[in-house]
Order: sequence, then structure tokens, then C-alpha cells
Amino acid sequence: MTHFNDADSNFIENRTYDEIQVGDTATLVRTLRPEDIQMFAIMSGDINPAHVDPEYARSSMFREVIAHGMWGGALISTVLGTQFPGPGTLYIDQTLHFSQPVRVGDTLTVTVRCERKFDHNKHMILDCQCANQDGQKVIHGTAEVQAPVEKIKRAKANLPEFKLSETKKTRFEHLLTITDGLDLVQMAVVHPCDAESLKGALLARDHNLIIPTLVGPEDKIRQVAAANHLDLTGCRIVNVPHSHAAAEVAVALAREGEVEALMKGSLHTDELMMAVIDKNVGLRTERRISHVFLMDVPTYPRFLMITDAAVNVAPSLEDKVHIVQNAIDLAHMLHIPEPKVALLAAVETVNPKMMATLDAAALCKMADRGQIKGGLLDGPLAFDNAISLVAARTKGIKSAVAGQADILLVPDIESGNMLAKQLEYLAEALAAGIVLGAKVPIVLTSRADSAQTRTASTAVAVVMAHAKRHAIVRN
Repeated sequence: MTHFNDADSNFIENRTYDEIQVGDTATLVRTLRPEDIQMFAIMSGDINPAHVDPEYARSSMFREVIAHGMWGGALISTVLGTQFPGPGTLYIDQTLHFSQPVRVGDTLTVTVRCERKFDHNKHMILDCQCANQDGQKVIHGTAEVQAPVEKIKRAKANLPEFKLSETKKTRFEHLLTITDGLDLVQMAVVHPCDAESLKGALLARDHNLIIPTLVGPEDKIRQVAAANHLDLTGCRIVNVPHSHAAAEVAVALAREGEVEALMKGSLHTDELMMAVIDKNVGLRTERRISHVFLMDVPTYPRFLMITDAAVNVAPSLEDKVHIVQNAIDLAHMLHIPEPKVALLAAVETVNPKMMATLDAAALCKMADRGQIKGGLLDGPLAFDNAISLVAARTKGIKSAVAGQADILLVPDIESGNMLAKQLEYLAEALAAGIVLGAKVPIVLTSRADSAQTRTASTAVAVVMAHAKRHAIVRN
């Protein structure tokens, strides 16, 4: 009797009909991981809650998530197709009996044994058993196969890497948890006269983030709501004739304390921001106004803040001091006690011909002298060195910031906007956009952004509004 196992090698090799004798066996050992269940559900479409919903599973007879029965069946197929008999095998028949559930962490030993051979057609009957780590039989049955007659040995296929990541919806819901325990905030939504901007406000309302005040032409707002079957319950509507007036009125509401935050609707950014920065009736403070994209990037282990990619076109060194400080202050509100700030440039060394590198060096020294507070700055850093420890080590960069940045300060609006949009559209990043440095937080998103993106941005604004409340109380 000969025994074969699933030895790890660079080759896959079969056993021909003539090489296998009655009584010969082969084994495969696998441990069930949570991601095995998820991958099998994705591949098969079997999303039975007994397998993928822990809350439901706790109320089932098994009290926990269990593997799909055919996950174990697939392991039997793996033995037959890859080693015993292996490549060239044709499946004829299979019976399976399921005796015990397979739970996360269980280690199955799959044993296939040749019971009978039929020389006239090269068929075999194989006994198939799956036992767990306690020796309990969980699956048993028989398989009939047509065994290969020609020897096959080939290099194992180099398959694509397969990774599981949270869905955008799950990451969106996770981002909203930053508002857990916070009261609703009064927010003016400026000119919400298209479907996505109105949906964004109402979705934020439905997630108990805000009480919306819709500022714009009332007839247009109601038409959009009716056309998209949107419920305006709980919304105050301030009727104004056009987008320019909407911006002015919304800013006035914020200045007078009737609302604690603003959200851009379907008007141009310039229209809203001109009203915000007006020296006489706007919302300016001693800080320069700047913008931050707060991004949840699936391939990065923490939130990533990119600034400024929407307001300051070509910021000076003095402007960058404000931009960095605004971002650091926001990080503190998000409970990042000492955010790591990477000052981006094309290279990681100071070059007199590249202003971004000179600004980075100056900003680092200003942080050393206490002119920028609350964060850890380093730069110039190229993008790869800022977010990849491997890249930083390869280039010999020793830094507490490199490879683990929380904040990326970009040289100008063009580079920042391109970087943020690339992450959003090519890396499936979830982006929230917020304006800082004004008297109230301002949700500033693109008109192409979804209602979900607008709501994510609103969550950040809610955190900022509550921070301002507490600051007023302390003072």
C-alpha cells in the first residue's frame, strides 16, 4: 500500500491508473479560516446567513458560523484533481454524507483510498473521508473517477493573488462611527437642486447626523424630491431665487448661529466660497481657509488626509503653515493625538530648484520651533516614501513619519486633486471632503460625488461642530 500527501512542491504530478493499487491512499490537510467561508460564498453565491451572518448564526442550532458543506466537498475534489489520481482525472460520480458541522479553526484531514479498479474502462471507486482535529468524521462518501493512463508532471500554475477587502458600503458605515454618541447638528445645505446633493443631505439626516435646512429655490427642491421619491420630512426649506442667493443666505445663517455647518449642493464651488471668504459678511477667521480630503483607502491601514486639493491653488510657505495646522487640528478631533505629517515633493532631498522641497524643510524647522503644534512633521518625502515603509527603508530614510503618514501636504492644488481622485477612482478609496479654517465646517464635495460620499463628509463636519461646541464651553 502506498500513501501520498499534499507535499508542497513547485510541480503538480498525477498517478496513473497502473501506478495506483487497491488500498493506496492520499491525504490533504486544511484549516478553515473566516476568509475561506467568505471566499466560498463569493465564488458560489451561497450567502446563507448560517455561513456569513454571525448574528444570525448565534441564534441557529450550531450557535456560530459554520462552513458551507461543499467547502469540505471541494477539498475531496482537490485531492482527486491535483494528486490522487491528479491531472487527467475525469469525475464520474460522487456521494457525500455530512455528519458534523465544520467550524472556524477546525482542521480537516481529507483521506482518499482506492477501493476498486476496473481495467476495462480505467475507472476507480475511491472511499472519501474528512475528519476534524478530534478525529470526528465530518464528511464521508465515495467517488467514481476515470483515472489517467498517461503520466503528467507540470509546473504549478501561477495564479493571481486573491485578497478580501471590506466593501465600500462597510467602510462607509465604519467611517460614520466617528459620530457615535454625538447629537445631531443643524446644517444648511446650499442649493440642493439635483438628485445626489439632495440625497446626500437626506441620507445624513437618516443616519441621525444632521437636521437639514435646505437653502435654495423651493419649487426646484420639491421637484427633485418628487422625481426621485425623496421624503423631505424634518427638513426646513429656506426659499431663495437662485444659487448665488443660496450661498449668501446659508453663510448668514451660519454667521448668526442658526446652523453649525454648511454643505455644498449643486452650485459651483466658487459661488459658495466667495460668500464664505467675504471680509465683511463671510465666515473667515484668523486662519487661512483650506480643504482636506479624509480618505479610507483599502490598501492603507489608517485614514489618510490629503491637503490642500480644493481651495488653495499655489500656496505660499505662510499658507502651508495654516494648511498643516488646520489638518493637525482636525486629526486631533478625530482622536489622532500626534498625527504624522508627510510634506510631499517629487524627491526626498532638499533641492534649491524645487520649491516644494525648500518649503518642506522650512516647515519641519518651524515645527521644531513650535510655530506648528500638535503633529510630527517630516519632509521632503516622495509619495512612496510617505506611505510605504518598504520604500522608505529601501532608500535609507530614517523617519518616524515615512511609511506611516496620517496627513499628506501636497505642493499645490493640481497635484493634490489628481492624487485624491486617483485614489478614489483607481484604488476604491472612500473620500470625505471638508473645508477648515472657517467659523463653521463646510462639506465641500464635487458635483459628481455620490450621496454616500456627501454623507461621509457630513460625519466629519459633525465631529468638528461638536469640537467647536466643547471649545466654546471650555472658554
